[in-house]
Amino acid sequence: MTESDPRADLHLYLQSARDALLWKIEGLSEYDARRPHTPTGTNLLGMVKHAAGVELGYLGDTFDRPSGEPLPWLDDGAEPNGDMWATADESREHIVDLYRRAWAHADATIDALPLDTVGTVPWWPSHDNKVTLHHAVVRVIADTQRHAGHADIIRELIDGAVGMNKGNNSMPPGHPSWWEDYRDRLERVAREADPDTSGSRD
Repeated sequence: MTESDPRADLHLYLQSARDALLWKIEGLSEYDARRPHTPTGTNLLGMVKHAAGVELGYLGDTFDRPSGEPLPWLDDGAEPNGDMWATADESREHIVDLYRRAWAHADATIDALPLDTVGTVPWWPSHDNKVTLHHAVVRVIADTQRHAGHADIIRELIDGAVGMNKGNNSMPPGHPSWWEDYRDRLERVAREADPDTSGSRD
């Protein structure tokens, strides 16, 4: 087993999450990229917008490395949850380009500072707002991977597209009819396990 490089490991998993999140909006109509898919409004382009702000905050401002990018949805008095959806005036290209610029800015921070560098998170309570760069990167990876998982499910519900990335769908081989049978089997098992639903079909 080769010796691990913590900085390289962190960057690998951060970039894989970034790429997955952007891949989930490729090829979609503007409507499908933006529309809410859950009762709480979860939508694909909004998650990209949110992820850009997370990177610029935790891996920029926190370590006194402001990007200069205007993020009006994070200003005092801005509409609640404004970072979780794209307005009609915010093009997909604008949001994606912002996210890519956030990557570059965050990567520059990771490359420039030791992982034990301590930063201050401006929006956390003052008595508990210190974090190391290592902690901040792990936090951003966790957040981005979480939203990539959300995006994976939403994209499958839109058009059936699944997978980890373009080169690896991370799914066992199966014809569409096999997957249909598989899903039906899981439905039957779930009903059999629950006496309140056993034998019934909605």
